[in-house]
Amino acid sequence: MTVSEPRVQSQVGPLLREWRERRRLSQLELALQAGVSARHVSFLETGRAKPSRAMVLRLAEQLDVPMRDRNPLLLAAGYAPVYAETPLAEPVMSPVLDAVRQILHGHDPYPALVVDGDWNLVDTNASFALFTEGVSAELLEPPVNALRLVLHPDGMAPRIINHGVWRAKLLGRLRRRAAADIRLRPLYEELLEYPCEQDEPEVDVPGAGDICIPLQLRRGDLELSFFGTLATFGTPRDITVAELVIESFFPADAQTAEAVRAMGGHYLGRN
Repeated sequence: MTVSEPRVQSQVGPLLREWRERRRLSQLELALQAGVSARHVSFLETGRAKPSRAMVLRLAEQLDVPMRDRNPLLLAAGYAPVYAETPLAEPVMSPVLDAVRQILHGHDPYPALVVDGDWNLVDTNASFALFTEGVSAELLEPPVNALRLVLHPDGMAPRIINHGVWRAKLLGRLRRRAAADIRLRPLYEELLEYPCEQDEPEVDVPGAGDICIPLQLRRGDLELSFFGTLATFGTPRDITVAELVIESFFPADAQTAEAVRAMGGHYLGRN
């Protein structure tokens, strides 16, 4: 008769398995990426072995676990959290905010913004006012949520020519985040109730010559078209910094570029 090995009192195993399955990796694939044996990964997930703090962080890195979700993994394994979440108002964050503002202001005369992990606006450049023309004053009261600003019927939505496509894109991005972050689920449920008269594609199938999804915006008699780029901090060690996202918009066609340049300092003079 054999004696079964005792299980280690740790709750981290199910969490590791959940993240591994979410990333669609087998135990062997994760083991190869992390430089350990598949047997060890199996033992960690079933509670037959307890990971060291370094192993928890190594597996979290290989599983691309967001920084906010790494502290719960450490706590489940019996270790203290290692990642701080510093408010942006703290003096230590001043260099971060200065860097963000340089990027935003350097992008004028084209719109740019930075959001936090809840999609709340942290800052914008002067030209972002192009996007908020006609938006309800209520939606511009702090904290301004960027997704609500875009999709609300009193926000940008009536001016977005390809509203259905952009709504599907943004809701899909939020749905994936909300699956892991319970704080975002009320926002997702709220936005889901907003009306949309256009078709919302379930699958993004590009047409001939398409290279990205433009934001097509109506401004008076003009139809402006922008594409966006996302930028994050490369080596964050703080949750707040890790979740900051800078989105910069560029003209997607010559007509938009000419129209925005023709506006000159219309918005720049406001800041």
